Amino acid sequence: MNDCVFCLIVAGAAPATMVYSDDAVCAFLDIRPITRGHTLIVPKVHATELDDLDPDLGARVFRTGHRLARALRRSGLASDGANLILNDGTAAFQTVGHVHLHVVPRKHGDKLTFAKGFLLRRPHEPNSTAAAIRAGLTALDQSEAEGAQG
Repeated sequence: MNDCVFCLIVAGAAPATMVYSDDAVCAFLDIRPITRGHTLIVPKVHATELDDLDPDLGARVFRTGHRLARALRRSGLASDGANLILNDGTAAFQTVGHVHLHVVPRKHGDKLTFAKGFLLRRPHEPNSTAAAIRAGLTALDQSEAEGAQG
């Protein structure tokens, strides 16, 4: 294991407020969120930049981001949309050397609070926030199951 903080989180050797995990990716709350519910999705296999990331695994990261963005709309956080952001390399302001996708919940008319959050980057009740996102994932799964039956 290397000293990559995201690899340590994946291995359970560093703390994180986990929102989702499967065999290939995991999602956890950003410790310096721009908005409440700001989540990071990381591949469980280390890849420093996109050049190091298997394209199929990259697609899995983005599929998970898509799913989380949809779940945020159904969560108690009630977002109206989301920014999905991937900074590739230090020239693009990547601060942790492990590929990660940011899912940043947005609400209509939040420009000032978004700007304030971008500057302050303070945690927002991580346990209840993670619980709300997980509830949104459950609601999304139920909605999709009902749609498949109907």
